[in-house]
Amino acid sequence: MEAKSSEVSTPFLSSRDKHHFIDGKWRPSVSGESIETFNPATGQVLATLARGRKEDVDLAVSAARRAFEGPWSRFTPHQRYMLMLKVADVLEANFEELATLESLDMGAPFSRTKAMKNGVLQTVKYFAAQALNYTGTTIPNSLPGNYTTLTLKAPIGVVGSIIPWNGPMISMWWTMGGTLATGCTTVIKTAEDASLTALRTAELLMDAGVPPGVVNIVTGYGAEAGAALASHMDVDRIAFTGSTATGREIIKASASNMKRVQVELGGKSPDIIFADADLEKAVPGAAMGVYHNTGQICSAGTRVFVQRSIQEEFVARMVEFTKKIKVGDPFDPATQLGPVVSKKQMERVLDYMTIGSDEGARLVAGGNRLGGGLSEGYFVEPTVFNQVTNDMRIAREEIFGPVASVIPFDTVDEALALANDTIYGLGGAVWTSNVATMLKSIHGLKAGKLWVNCYGLADPAVGFSGFKQSGYGVKGGRDHIESFLYEKSVCINGD
Repeated sequence: MEAKSSEVSTPFLSSRDKHHFIDGKWRPSVSGESIETFNPATGQVLATLARGRKEDVDLAVSAARRAFEGPWSRFTPHQRYMLMLKVADVLEANFEELATLESLDMGAPFSRTKAMKNGVLQTVKYFAAQALNYTGTTIPNSLPGNYTTLTLKAPIGVVGSIIPWNGPMISMWWTMGGTLATGCTTVIKTAEDASLTALRTAELLMDAGVPPGVVNIVTGYGAEAGAALASHMDVDRIAFTGSTATGREIIKASASNMKRVQVELGGKSPDIIFADADLEKAVPGAAMGVYHNTGQICSAGTRVFVQRSIQEEFVARMVEFTKKIKVGDPFDPATQLGPVVSKKQMERVLDYMTIGSDEGARLVAGGNRLGGGLSEGYFVEPTVFNQVTNDMRIAREEIFGPVASVIPFDTVDEALALANDTIYGLGGAVWTSNVATMLKSIHGLKAGKLWVNCYGLADPAVGFSGFKQSGYGVKGGRDHIESFLYEKSVCINGD
């Protein structure tokens, strides 16, 4: 029997009013105001969230500062490591609830959010291991006398994080993982469209034994709570994932106290299919490089460059694949793609479909809002435009929906020139069986993360970052942990 989002709930939603999570407790907004968050599969109100403003951010940052300077500062690396393993156990025991909240809140198919279990737990355990692995160095020196010189690593302090709505269950761990591993504390501002998973996770952290104030969650609008966090004088580092335009404002706000910044911003990533590619793999790989998470991924390969000699065959196969994708209720086991996150986002995606046709691109699949039993939700068809040119808006602007733009090319040099002709530099891929083509492409593409004969795979041990207007600062790997630390150089007189 087909499941219905309107019939699904969790004990966490037994009360629809959700407050900030500050210092280990639920707190309403100082103003008493709230905002509504919607189930994108039904268009109905899912919960009300506290509307955070500067006063709420001040309370959260103060709680984080007290925790940083209190008992949390005396946890040894081994204690933090063991605590994070306990956190992983608690998350595993409650993961189906978290997956349910994620699907209800941002529309991802339940089959997908459940399948994120291994990835989330792997990420938590990777960061747990890093609690034992960061080190300073002893350095030879040329000073006269008996001196020893060395460096130490220390936690930077209070970390502010503004996370996106397109995957909060994993996004929050890029901050919380580094926070718990290094002994920092954090204030996370969730997206107004998808806050529930983060709020429930914060509550579970207390069950695992994380001290109050180490992780705090503030909900609300970016222009209010997010801006206050980015400019706060007692926040030592700010991390942001979202649009390039908002990223610029975050960077400006960070100048208030010269806080460290990591920003992962927009993308219009190239996915290049050469004539010698294995189309049995390249067609579904490139298609899902666009459609995965209903196209709501910053690094989605939405500019699909296809060598002209195979363009007709590739497009025909991609259209066939696209038309077979099941778009539907997130709790229907057959569903492959759910709705986009909000009415506003749906309207944006539909506008770009009109723009593409008006610009002269050829619509060969999709292009509409879905009706029938899905008409109350924010469902759009996965869409393919053929004969796109690189100067069209659908090829240059981030749509953040399931819209693929197929752009033809003839030579490797032309493909690389077209791929790099963008303000963005987040991701990219090549599909080829020729080693020389592959090597030339990965050296020539100007992007922070690349794939060869695959798309979108990620491992927490492998760092990635943006380039150009896709941002800067590393997520994942050892450099990610280093960004939660600052270095002290020490000179010791041995006499």
